[in-house]
Amino acid sequence: MELPEPDTASDDAMDSFLDKFQSQPYRGGFHKDQWEEEFEKIPLFMKKAPSEIDPKKNPDLACLQSIIFDEERSPEEQARTYKGEGNDYFKEKDYKKAVISYTEGLKKKCADPDLNAVLYTNRAAAQYYLGNFRSALNDVTAARKLKPCHLKAIVRGALCHLELRNYVEAVNWCDEGLQIDATEKKLLEMRAKADKLKRTEQRDIRKAKSKEKKEQNQNEAVLQAIKVYFEDEDRAELYQVSPKSTLLQVLQHPRYSVKALTPAFLVCVGSSAFCRNYFRGRKVHQVK
Repeated sequence: MELPEPDTASDDAMDSFLDKFQSQPYRGGFHKDQWEEEFEKIPLFMKKAPSEIDPKKNPDLACLQSIIFDEERSPEEQARTYKGEGNDYFKEKDYKKAVISYTEGLKKKCADPDLNAVLYTNRAAAQYYLGNFRSALNDVTAARKLKPCHLKAIVRGALCHLELRNYVEAVNWCDEGLQIDATEKKLLEMRAKADKLKRTEQRDIRKAKSKEKKEQNQNEAVLQAIKVYFEDEDRAELYQVSPKSTLLQVLQHPRYSVKALTPAFLVCVGSSAFCRNYFRGRKVHQVK
């Protein structure tokens, strides 16, 4: 068997390259004083991606980003990419960026209802940790419209109702979730807590109403007991003021007189001993 003749042209090219490589310094290497910083710029070895990608400073990372978020990919592929990005931010507890990523995924309006339900539910979780309980509740409500039996959405919705002190709604959501999975531990715990808080709230409302009614009755009793009069000194007669009268109406009475620019009235408890003694032998008129 004859051996192939060696390719002398390729050998010469390789020898030339090696000679050049040995005689000239390599220009693509790291600088010894800042090699760690330069090493960190390589996407494969980055410990943490920059929050804002500058194509001039991180051309490799910018290139990868353009490939990942290529608009020519299907809406479903793009939505999944944003979901994955949001999940990464969520794991890093960067909930604001997680919300942005999930929102971008929803903007793709893909035709997969399950994927959209997950995006809504995940965004609800991020909103919850940001303290945006109403926004989180809106998201899980939207997720349930797409997927009524989505247990995670139900759990997070019940949790939001608890935070918002909507205890009746929290119990209802827990009951709906337990119809899907009667052994779901979180729902069982939340339902017990929500039911207890609901009963406590209802008891406090009853106490508050009872106290308010009692105070109202006391005030009415005091108002009925208190009598207001003004005196006609010239005739030594008293006029009892109707509780419905205004100050202007009383001041306009022909027998009322103002002294030292200050209106004066006699206020006393009608059933008191003082009142009985003071009015003994005096004529009292009713002011209508």
